Amino acid sequence: MAAGARAAHGESTGIGLLGLGVVGSAVARAIIERHRQGDPNFPLNLKSVVVRDPEKKRAVELDRSIISTDAESVIANPEVGIVVELMGGENPAFDYISSSLKAGKPVVTANKEVLSKRGGELLSIAAENGVQLFYEASVGGGIPIIGPLMNDLTANKIQSIRGIINGTTNFILSKMAHEGADFNDVLAEAQSLGYAESDPTADIDGFDSLYKISVLARLAFHTEVPVDSIHQEGIRNVHAKDFRYASELGYTIKLLAVAQASEETGLLARVHPALIPLDVPMASVNGALNAVEVEGDLVGPLWFQGPGAGPEPTASAVMGDVLRIAKGGPGAAKPVQTPAPFDIAPMGDHVCQFFLRVTVADRPGVLASIAKVLGDADISIDSVLQKDSDVENQSADLVIMTHPAQEAKMQDAVSSLRQLEAVVRLDSLLRVETYPNRS
Repeated sequence: MAAGARAAHGESTGIGLLGLGVVGSAVARAIIERHRQGDPNFPLNLKSVVVRDPEKKRAVELDRSIISTDAESVIANPEVGIVVELMGGENPAFDYISSSLKAGKPVVTANKEVLSKRGGELLSIAAENGVQLFYEASVGGGIPIIGPLMNDLTANKIQSIRGIINGTTNFILSKMAHEGADFNDVLAEAQSLGYAESDPTADIDGFDSLYKISVLARLAFHTEVPVDSIHQEGIRNVHAKDFRYASELGYTIKLLAVAQASEETGLLARVHPALIPLDVPMASVNGALNAVEVEGDLVGPLWFQGPGAGPEPTASAVMGDVLRIAKGGPGAAKPVQTPAPFDIAPMGDHVCQFFLRVTVADRPGVLASIAKVLGDADISIDSVLQKDSDVENQSADLVIMTHPAQEAKMQDAVSSLRQLEAVVRLDSLLRVETYPNRS
């Protein structure tokens, strides 16, 4: 830890920055301003910055002499003691991070995609080379969640992680819930406000949450959780009507990322919109905020909430990791833990209540025919709402809440329901999140 030793004796640690987007610019600005002020609690100095386009106008003014398009200007630079990777994506980020670690340089990253897909390899490389790989900013923006799982909660067997970990989708769903707005209208507003990208696929189709829950699950359960083993659904098919009917039943709708493990059933990780009871804290997390609930066998449920995105909150997490390394704090590389014997459970084994909304022909016997299909699949009905009758088209909305049922059986039943003559359209199928400790 030469960088930490230098900082501890009053000398600044050289930082090499890979990427100068919105987060990279916020990090660079913080380092430059604090270095200029001579802040003794911020012993860092920006030595080299790698960008794709050196002519692009940036949100921060830098000395042109430290800007390069060559990653080796950071990785092989003897003045760089800590590498900060903020490029995003799997490639070339993996090569740059691994090369830095092999060169004996600790790395701080906010890159959830490379960590979810190849994090096990990178952590092994870090351990083999006796350097640190820190990634607090990869999940939850400014919320401290990686550190507690890595340090404070290690005495616990983590039983579950449940989170709202994408600010864009939470902003959209919150607007739909409170204003009755349609998805496409709110998405356009989110894009105009900068919450959503021009191509919002990563957020609204659940990829961002998928990568993040993979990172959290590996850390919490010491088990590799490949992204292709995680059930993934986005929010494109959530409608304003769903919020209205869910509210009548005592719920709202959120995009959840969940990982739950037990010795009996294995580890199940899933990302999908879900009905949340209005009386649990998760239901009140609105706008672009994130929240993560962690349940341990000793500590019980813990709650982390805060700004989950944006350059400043994410830069806060990045700089916290950088300073921990620079000051020689705890967290030196350790041998990678042997994975716990958790099998990855299939989504088909998941058991929950379901919210089913169908447009049906408004005539006698329809509910009986639907109940028969569900009954044949071993699914019983908890409650039924008949809403919004359309006299002209002789149709109505039928909202069904089931008792807990197995996912695989529900999917089979849905296939059969689509074949019923009386079912005009199957509009929504949403899971209801179970809170076993709810009072």
